[in-house]
Amino acid sequence: MAPVEKNWHALSAGDCLSILEATPSGLAPAEVEARRTKYGVNQLAEGAKVSLLTVFFNQFRDFMILVLIAATLISGLLGEYTDAITIIAIIILNGVLGFVQEVRAERSLAALKALTAPNARVRRGGEVVWVPARDLVPGDIVLLEGGDRVPADGRLLVAQALTVEESSLTGESVPVSKQAGVFVDPVSSLGDRKNMVYMGTMVTRGRAEFVVTEIGMATEMGKIADLMQQSEETMTPLQRRLDQLGKVLVWLALGITLLVVAAGVLHGHNLYDMFLAGVSLAVAAIPEGLPAIVTIALALGVQRMIKRHAIVRKLPSVETLGCATVVCSDKTGTLTQNRMTVQRVWADGEWFGVTGSGYNLVGNFIYEDRPVQPLRRPAVKRLVEVAAVCNNAVLKPQSEEDDWLLDGDPTEGALLVMAMKAGLKPEEAGFERIDEIPFESERKLMSVLVRQGEETLLLTKGAPDVLLERSSKVLTGGREEPLSQGLRRQILAANQQMAAQALRNLAFAYRRFPSVEAAKATRDPETELVFTGMTGMMDPPRDRVYEAIRTCHRAGVRTVMITGDHQETATAIARQLEILPESGRVVTGAALDAMSDEELAQQARDIYVYARVTPEHKLRIVRALQSNGEVVAMTGDGVNDAPAIKQADIGVAMGMAGTDVAKEAASLVLADDNFATVVAAIEEGRGIYDNIKKFIRYLLASNVGEIITMFLAMLAGLPLPLLPIQILWVNLVTDGLPAIALGVDSVEKDIMDRPPRDVREGIFAGGLGLKIVSRGTLIGLVTLAVFFWSLRQNPQNLSHAQTMAYATLTMAQLILVFDCRSLQGGIFRRSLWENGWLLLAVASSVALFLITLYIPPVAEAFNTVPLGPLEWGMVLVAAAVPTFTLSLRRAGRKAIRPKVPVRDV
Repeated sequence: MAPVEKNWHALSAGDCLSILEATPSGLAPAEVEARRTKYGVNQLAEGAKVSLLTVFFNQFRDFMILVLIAATLISGLLGEYTDAITIIAIIILNGVLGFVQEVRAERSLAALKALTAPNARVRRGGEVVWVPARDLVPGDIVLLEGGDRVPADGRLLVAQALTVEESSLTGESVPVSKQAGVFVDPVSSLGDRKNMVYMGTMVTRGRAEFVVTEIGMATEMGKIADLMQQSEETMTPLQRRLDQLGKVLVWLALGITLLVVAAGVLHGHNLYDMFLAGVSLAVAAIPEGLPAIVTIALALGVQRMIKRHAIVRKLPSVETLGCATVVCSDKTGTLTQNRMTVQRVWADGEWFGVTGSGYNLVGNFIYEDRPVQPLRRPAVKRLVEVAAVCNNAVLKPQSEEDDWLLDGDPTEGALLVMAMKAGLKPEEAGFERIDEIPFESERKLMSVLVRQGEETLLLTKGAPDVLLERSSKVLTGGREEPLSQGLRRQILAANQQMAAQALRNLAFAYRRFPSVEAAKATRDPETELVFTGMTGMMDPPRDRVYEAIRTCHRAGVRTVMITGDHQETATAIARQLEILPESGRVVTGAALDAMSDEELAQQARDIYVYARVTPEHKLRIVRALQSNGEVVAMTGDGVNDAPAIKQADIGVAMGMAGTDVAKEAASLVLADDNFATVVAAIEEGRGIYDNIKKFIRYLLASNVGEIITMFLAMLAGLPLPLLPIQILWVNLVTDGLPAIALGVDSVEKDIMDRPPRDVREGIFAGGLGLKIVSRGTLIGLVTLAVFFWSLRQNPQNLSHAQTMAYATLTMAQLILVFDCRSLQGGIFRRSLWENGWLLLAVASSVALFLITLYIPPVAEAFNTVPLGPLEWGMVLVAAAVPTFTLSLRRAGRKAIRPKVPVRDV
């Protein structure tokens, strides 16, 4: 139990202490024990535990798995023990994979709990003591300093130069300055609550004291844990389709068995022989190799995705990406580099651009579209000197040339990179640092006292409006001129212009002193400053992001930005990246709070940017999109993203900047944290699903051919055209290696020019069912025709006619596999040489088939006879008819059909 939830951030520190019945000297030990009994311990609760054994056996409740178990029993009854063992191995393999994935997915809460601080420094009864963080109670007074992890939620009582890293909780890209004495609007978002600290965040600088307001599951971190337990994992589209297919095939298999047996018995065939033939067809109709082929196709896709920097944690999720209709992407670190970069400089009334990005030192200052030497301009040189020397960041070279690591604040790192692009190395500039006035959020300034030769200077950087108020002069034309009202307006206009571009602005100034002693004796040295100029910086977009977003547009996938940053920054980035169309809307977290779930679902179709959002907002957004029938991919890196990542149809976590919580909740982890990798994964997902559909088309069309052959022969009163052993061998030879080879087919070139498929469509949608029936029927008819012709030629030699039918059926299926390589076209659409594995697989299948004709002991077991050249000619011509006839017909229709432009979104 926790205290009644209040808007603690909207109350004064004194009111919070009063409500919590606490004092700055801390609680008495007896009171602590009483409150622990009332409120419980400060730790995250776990949901109901399911035993590992239950999790394992739950993997075998899937309908398709039950079908495979039935197929195993039938194969055993037929004496096909190899098939039975293979199917059992497939079932166990799938069960183990599912078990491992589910156990790993549930580690997310454990990773969340690891973020809580193990110990806390607390003032109790007037003394400072260390206690386990789990023993904290509401009303405790906790002390913090740089490097501490915040152990509970609380209202600040004292804050000195305090900054807190909250990006994992709020999505804010830089550490947040905190102040104890400010009041915050009751409806403000987490990122705007400057007088609060939250469990699991990290103190980066300063010291503070706070009173604990919430513990355990009542904290913001606890709410995330609760959301993660509430979020539901749904079946992927692939799982739903395979489940649907399994049910169809079971009823089909039962119907086939009864029809063939009944038709054969009615025409005088032996009941036992007909039962064996019917059951053989039933086994052929059930694609017992389907789960194995699907697993192989997904696994091969996973290997391709690893090469494209995407790591898959759950195999079915690969295919789910292929039908994504919306990608909800975090801004910082995914669409952008999470590396602040100076892009514009204003000094002496002139604008300069700065090229390059991140912590790569390659870049130039640009003036009127031409590179310039900035150190030759006095105002720019002084600005660069202040930026480099009034700076505590350090850049460290890595093994690769021009690739540097930052040790320090991202903003100061950006300034250091700018200075080095200008040609100034701080250690060679001749400045000796004497003293520092550290940054404080109340002052919004930082200064350093330095000596350069005979000169003593105070170098200052800070917020433009604050620095301008403290300046009396401006550096212009190489001279220090009085800061007139006209110059003030000019500076403010430049500041506003950069702010309108969502740039984060800093201003720079200096002051001369006759000596170090004079500077130290000055009561307020940060006055009478000489204003030198301003820089505008931002977190630049990642490489390949523009192209990736345009690819999403072509593919009919909408990109939505969800970020904890301010609305203006998010809007500017979204327009720059072409995410936000003219008619698109931008909504803040405060606006979301005013909407019901129904209203959000209605409006979500037009919203492209969500700014200043909380974890609850992200989860609501995902659910709203899903309620509209969207297939949602959600990217993120922080603890705050984890519930939405888990709820999404496909959760994507950042591998480099992501927290363990986000990674454990995700289905896909990006090794390079790049949005372009998500798009590459979508392409791979579409290709994998295409390959699975190719396999299903090939397998079922082949099986329909077998069924048509047997069923029509029984209706016509003919002898059995195929023996049970021949049916099972055809099934084994044609379903194995060629089907696996289809799974390694590369994606078709136009795959990202198609709209996402509808998740509600069945496995046979898009004309697949008609293609299966038409190809299968033709294969059955030509097989039966060859059988009937051979039987008419020599009625006494049934084995020869059965061999001809057996050969025609096998070769027709192996030719069909090349037609199945394209779902959009026929056998002529793709080069035969693109997939060498398929050629090898077909060659192997032909060799296995020929063994049953030309190796005497094997031929005797299969009741086959050798065929001559003329007979082989007839077989191959008949086998080619189904594929080439329909492919030529399709090619002719396509040649005269007008092209329809692809819809762009």
